[in-house]
Order: sequence, then C-alpha cells, then structure tokens
Amino acid sequence: MDILLVTSAFNSLSQRVHAELSDLGHRVDVVLARQDPEAVRHAVRDHRPELIVAPMLRTALPEDVWRRHTCLIVHPGPLGDRGPAALDWAIAGQAEQWGVTVLQAEAAMDAGAVWASEPFEVAPVGKSDLYRNEVADAALTAVHQAVRRYADGSYKPRPQSDPAIHRQVVWRDAFRQERRRIDWTADDTATVLRKLRGADSQPGVLDELLGREVFLHGGHPEDELRGEPGELLATRAGGVCRATRDGAVWIPELRPRKGSGDPAPFRRPATDVLAGLDLPERPAPLELPAGRRTWTDIGYRQHGDVGLLHFSLPGGAMSTDHCRRLLAAYRYALGRPTRVLVLGGRRDFFSNGIHLNVIEAAADPAEESWANLGAMDDLVEAVLRTTDRLVVAALGGNAAAGGAMLALAADEVWCRSGAVLNPHYRRMGLYGSEFWTYSLPRRVGADTARRLTEEARPVSAATAARTGLVDRLVPVPAQGFTAEVERLAAALADDSAGLARRIAAKAAARRADEEERPLAAYRADELARMRALFFDPGAAYHALRSAFVRKVPGGAR
Repeated sequence: MDILLVTSAFNSLSQRVHAELSDLGHRVDVVLARQDPEAVRHAVRDHRPELIVAPMLRTALPEDVWRRHTCLIVHPGPLGDRGPAALDWAIAGQAEQWGVTVLQAEAAMDAGAVWASEPFEVAPVGKSDLYRNEVADAALTAVHQAVRRYADGSYKPRPQSDPAIHRQVVWRDAFRQERRRIDWTADDTATVLRKLRGADSQPGVLDELLGREVFLHGGHPEDELRGEPGELLATRAGGVCRATRDGAVWIPELRPRKGSGDPAPFRRPATDVLAGLDLPERPAPLELPAGRRTWTDIGYRQHGDVGLLHFSLPGGAMSTDHCRRLLAAYRYALGRPTRVLVLGGRRDFFSNGIHLNVIEAAADPAEESWANLGAMDDLVEAVLRTTDRLVVAALGGNAAAGGAMLALAADEVWCRSGAVLNPHYRRMGLYGSEFWTYSLPRRVGADTARRLTEEARPVSAATAARTGLVDRLVPVPAQGFTAEVERLAAALADDSAGLARRIAAKAAARRADEEERPLAAYRADELARMRALFFDPGAAYHALRSAFVRKVPGGAR
C-alpha cells in the first residue's frame, strides 16, 4: 500500500515504523506535522495515500484529512486511556503493565475506534528508554496488526462505545511541572528517582540549583554518599550527586530554563551547565564491587574468556570526554586475559556519534567538533586495530552516524531485533568519518554503502542483517538483551579452536588491508573533508546542528 506517516518529529518510533513497514513492501512517505496544518494537506494531496499512520503526534490532524482518509493514531496507553501524557501517568502511578492502542482519528482526542492494542510490562527504567523499547515493541506489533486488518478490508474497528472498552475509558490530563516537583526534604530516594525517570528526556524536572532555575534530566541511585537533603555532594563523568532525605541520587544532565540568560538552553552534562562547580570528583571504578548501587556511564565485567565493556550515555551522544574515557576503558579491557570482548550489551542506545549539544554550547563549536571527531576516530581506530581477540558490538538499541560506524569496526555486530540503524551523516550536512569509507563498503559492498549514505533512510534490524550491516539478530525483549548477549559470547568463547582460527584470520586480513591501503589514509581523507565543513562558517552543518539541538522547526530530522 501507499502509506503516509504524519509525525511531529521523525523520532525513534517513527523511524522504526517507517523502516518496518517499508520492509513489508509498502511505499512509505513522511510528512512532519507542525503548527501549520497546510504541510499535512499538501502531503496528502501529493502522495494520495491509501492509509495514514501517525506514530507520534503532538497536534491534531486537520479535520478535512481525517474525514476523507483513514488515519490511524498510535497512542502509548492501554485500551480506554485518553490524554496527552499517558506514559508520565504510568510511571508516576507505578503501573506494572501498560499498553499501546492504535485508534482511528476523530474530533475528540483518543476517542476513535480501536484497530489494535498490545500490552507490555513496564520496566523500571526512564521514560525515554521505556518508549524506545517496550513501548516501541508493543507499538510495532499493534501497527502491523492494524495495517493488516485495514488491507484485508473486512475488519471493523471496535468503537469505544463498546461496553468492554467504555468501562475502561479514563481521561488523564497533561502532567504538569507541579506534579513533577521534588521536595528534597520530604521525598525519599525512590520517589525522587520515580519523578526524575518520568521526565528524563522530556520535559525534565524543574528545580533550583545554586540560585538558578534548571531542568533535571535522568536519575540513578547512590548507596554511599550522604548529606543534607538537596545538597550537592560530588561530581562524576559530568553528572552531579544530590542528597535526598534518606540517600542520594546522581543526575547526569541539566537544561537551563529558557529566558534564564544562559545562551545554551538545552540538555548537556550537569557540570557543563554549572560551570566552575567546586565539588569532589568521585570517579567510579570500571569494575564495581558486587552489591554496589551507584551510577557509572562506563563499566567492565569479565566472565572467563569474555570481557564485557558496557557504556550507557544519555541520548547515545558521545562527547570528547566520553570518547576519551571510553578509549581508556577499552585499553584497560585489552589488558585483561580474554579472547572475546563485547562492546555495549546494554538496553537502549548504543551510540549516535559526536555530542551535538556539547558542541553547540562550546565557545568555539568548530574547534569542539574537531576535537570530538578526533576522539571518536581514536576510539574507532583502536577497535579496528585489535587483532588478538574477537570484538563484538552488541546493540541493544539504536545506532546512528559515527555510533553506527563504531559498531561496524567490530568483528561481529549483534543487534536486538527492535533496533534501528542510521548508517549515514547526510541529515547533519556532513561527509562523515570514523573510518566509514573503510568499514561500510567492506561489509555491504560499495553500491549498498553509497545507497545507505546518500538515501539517508533508517534501516530496520532485519534489513541490516540482510545487507550485512549486522551479523546476528537477537530477538529478545529489551530486559533480556544483556543476559542473552552474555550467553552468546560465552558460547563463542567456548569454541576455542574455532575462535583461534578466526582471530588468526582476522589478524592476517588486517595486515593485508593495511598493505593495500593504510587506515591512516582513510582517516586523513575523511578528516580533510570534515575539517573543511567544520571550519566553514557557511556550511550547512552549523545551521542544521543548531536547529537540531534547539529543536527549531525545519531542522534535520
């Protein structure tokens, strides 16, 4: 069918819907729904879709569109749920099970007939992580079912006047900041964490720190540090630790309130926002003792011949500091006696490449772009030059741009079946680096590499496996990904003879490739193109980056 996606942003869920419906042979187009409904009307007239699907919508569809066309709305709430903040209420209410419902658009919000619904268990994670994983898995199951039912032509969607649905109908209002506000003297740690996790990506929790109004983003428990409720206790990896009445929490990111005078009113590491903070730095050891509950964005564990280097960075963005610390951790892992080294292996984002927010906030964004890219290249090159063991990149979630190329530097790429890859740089106006001109054609061939980078479309995990971007699909729920990766890595290490042959072959292939064309040559060519873009004030990259970071309509999607 010809399907038009109408979405307020081409976010992770919209990309996954686009990729998976395209995999099924549907012709899928996208229009971004802004405040002006004319863009949607024009897209409908131009594409003449057989079906309209709205994976994520903050504004109402034009009435003339939904009256003339079947429009399916993906609502992140169970049957009968209505309102604009379904997931916020689920987390605040400590729901154990929630759902996704695909509804037909009509005048009243979320009141249309039901085409499909799918339940899911609510994992104890932040809202954005939950949205990209359990919610997205349930949403795709429901969308696929709704599209099949529509194509079949015989299915009659269930009106919400149906008694089985009507008795479950409940309207939930917008979840406003007064409900999110933390009372540091009264709220216990569990309550503070629930409030922080319910707003981790958007909108954050409005608070005051050092006399400034800021939004708090993300929250993790701390089991040793203590202080007066609300007191800032320490820093770690850009985050700050703040005391609660019965413990403490780590907050990785802050966002200055617009109008506060801060020229960079967007999310970035907490210590960047609170510049000059005089607090003790508490680096977390790479290998945490058993039983400790504290936050670290990079860690290492070892089971026999398998080393597991995990990292979890907000939004998947890797700043210069992130890259340098991860490279130091990678070198530490290489010093351990293992034969298989797993990179990643956690749920949610693997990596999305350089940290555009930190770059945008820098005194000299061009210089910071250059430093960030150099640090990212150093990390990727270290992976490419590892010849004494097998390296596996384990993608529990999405990867894009330089983050996707970091994964391709490994010997094997394992990918959770719900992940989406964007192996390109075009939407940020960049040529790209991270040795993509070596790694990508080596895996998929020159023609496919050219198509992936020029078309700049999201790629489903299934298509990534078919094209050679991914070596193994891991079809498990997000909660089970880490354990399954560890099981697969252990099985790989158990085949000692086969593993030895593969490691020897890999070392020989690296020597042959180096003789044909050194990695340094790939790096130099890529960086020459990137430097020209970074230091050209008129390059599209600067405007696209600023629009993306500041969420300006019309920026790169």
